[in-house]
Amino acid sequence: MWPDLIEKSKAGGLDVIETSVFWNIHEPVHHQYDFEGRKDLVRFVKTVAEAGLLVHLRIGPYICAEWNYGGFPLWLHFIPGIKFRTDNEPFKAEMQKFTAKIVDMMKKENLYASQGGPVILSQIENEYGHVESAYGSAAKKYINWLVSMASSLDTSVPWVMCQQADAPDPIINTCNGFYCDQFTPNSNKKPKLWTENWTGWFLSFGGAVPYRPVQDIAFAVARFFQRGGTFQNYYMYHGGTNFGHTSGGPFIATSYDYDAPLDEYGIIRQPKWGHLKELHKAIKLCEKALVATDPTSSFLAPNVEINSQTATLEIKYQNLKHKRANESDHSSEALQSEWTFVNEPIGISKSDAFAKPRLLEQINTTADVSDYLWYSISIEISGGEPFLFNGTLSNLYVESLGHVLQVFVNKKYSGSGIGNSRNPKVTLEKTIMFSPGSNTIDLLSATVGLQNSGAFFDLSGAGITGPVTLKGLSSLDLSTKEWTYQIGLKGEQSRQFEDFGASHWVSLSTIPTNQPLIWYKTTFDAPKGNIPIAMDFTGMGKGEAWVNGQSIGRYWPKNIAPQSGCSSCNYGGTFKNYKCLKNCGKPSQQLYHVPRSFIKLKSNTLVLFEEMGGDPTQISFAIKEIASVCAHVSELHPGPVDAWNSSRPQNGGRLGPILALECSYPDQLISSIRFASFGTPHGACGNFNHGKCSSANALAVVQQACIGLKNCKVGVSAKSFGDPCKGVTKSLAVEAVCS
Repeated sequence: MWPDLIEKSKAGGLDVIETSVFWNIHEPVHHQYDFEGRKDLVRFVKTVAEAGLLVHLRIGPYICAEWNYGGFPLWLHFIPGIKFRTDNEPFKAEMQKFTAKIVDMMKKENLYASQGGPVILSQIENEYGHVESAYGSAAKKYINWLVSMASSLDTSVPWVMCQQADAPDPIINTCNGFYCDQFTPNSNKKPKLWTENWTGWFLSFGGAVPYRPVQDIAFAVARFFQRGGTFQNYYMYHGGTNFGHTSGGPFIATSYDYDAPLDEYGIIRQPKWGHLKELHKAIKLCEKALVATDPTSSFLAPNVEINSQTATLEIKYQNLKHKRANESDHSSEALQSEWTFVNEPIGISKSDAFAKPRLLEQINTTADVSDYLWYSISIEISGGEPFLFNGTLSNLYVESLGHVLQVFVNKKYSGSGIGNSRNPKVTLEKTIMFSPGSNTIDLLSATVGLQNSGAFFDLSGAGITGPVTLKGLSSLDLSTKEWTYQIGLKGEQSRQFEDFGASHWVSLSTIPTNQPLIWYKTTFDAPKGNIPIAMDFTGMGKGEAWVNGQSIGRYWPKNIAPQSGCSSCNYGGTFKNYKCLKNCGKPSQQLYHVPRSFIKLKSNTLVLFEEMGGDPTQISFAIKEIASVCAHVSELHPGPVDAWNSSRPQNGGRLGPILALECSYPDQLISSIRFASFGTPHGACGNFNHGKCSSANALAVVQQACIGLKNCKVGVSAKSFGDPCKGVTKSLAVEAVCS
């Protein structure tokens, strides 16, 4: 997807691609590096350069990014005496080693701007200013060391630190946030840089889908440059997908769409992409004036009111707030496949299980090689226990640091509990029926991504640390009894998710559904065409999915967003991450991206591990497509920004407003015009209506200009359509079907 994403970014008016470097995927095992395939950092930077764009390389190597463990590899945690992100010799030694390796890779390929390459900036650390005070006096020593270490690598391009007000020279301190116009660097010798302009917000399992109106983003960008800004980056311009176990949090969803101008699938998101493209053109027309002098501010007289979102560049860019693509969310297509299954054993089933006379914290036990850890214990119920005679039941009480807990008693499911992004801890109390003699309690603890931010985030635990008690028995506290542990699942050990996994799959005319701990497998052929593919996991509970052995991430459609909190979102005023939400009362994530690069034309394998219970026969392809494109442009709108860079026509005027339409995919053409009205139309894309006045020939004019083309432009004026209502400001609204 790299070339396509980069070209769309360039077409959207970007000059620089900013990317993080992920330590945990490049050094998954200590001293064993991986830069192959999708991890080929050098190839990515060269691909950007081939498109004529520049690069800001955010080495970190702490990156946050809602990425598992903030981008740190788990082996780092187990180095004796280590303390993360402070004046600690073991940590600094490993950090310097990795940072130097990345710099050396760039130098070897002549990729720094000082060598004629595309890399113009590098970043060290990330948002350390947010947590600096928690580390005391050692923090300042760490910061000074960072500056010395980074400078010694001699890249001959500037280093930056974001959200670091006290960044020493020559490091440039930069801003992250929804707005950065008020930010000033800590020296007048440093440029004003905005490294993260948040285009939306990340999605958490159990939460509604956040979004940010493009009007607010455009306002923030314009005001930033008006007030002396020289560089700003959209975080994210494309967020993509957290495949495998890369999402952090905990509880960060697999989708990292972020409401970005290029969505999770690489599809242009309108009106965001187009609106910002026009803004970029307007800013570039003014760039010489904007950087020629220091910014100045003018203050209005008392009692003079202006709109709460006003930024003046002395050039008005075309208002595209009504230009959008109307997604037919997706078109469903059944898998039409036979399913087989294998049950995952409940409790201890692997030969590498071990026992300890206490409860163990999960991350220190598993080193995150699996989401799962079994805690198993056997208890003897004597025939004299009162509950066996008086009809009462025992209560099992479990406290866990998180994130998900399932209870099985005598190999039967007895209950579950889940945390959430605000509080990952789980407290579970269940009524249990025991039998005289030996009884087993099997507790399955699961993580949903590791903590990725905050002071000392690396010390955040998971799993069952107790207490675990039984009420109603003579012996109550199980916390200090001997427990048997199993890291991961038997199906993971036998690599069920690969084509040649070791297990024997069971085929029945009707497969078992809605039961926990079961593996499912099927085969499928690729949907026709080259439109992006997702799978609709309606009917499933929680688990993980693999396509041809590659994990497409954790799925959890059973986790529903709250019913309340979603309402119409006014872009005016200050934006917050919780201000604009959608999909309340629905699964936080229902569609899961399957890149076409993961699949073959025929005989692809889909394997699921279903943790809580679901019905895989309900899964379908969700072909992401744009059903129609729309625009609504007033005759009072300025002409296209491109025209402002050309000489004036002989009559001294400028080109009038133009309505432009474009289908999103290379093989799509405008096949029909669903709606066209010049006059006083109203409504939104997919729901336009004629107003009191409407030109009789609007549909015919637009059809002639657009049918059979990938893109088209129509002038918005009475000259094109006639004047159906003189003296009234008119507009043109169009919805075109792409196919």
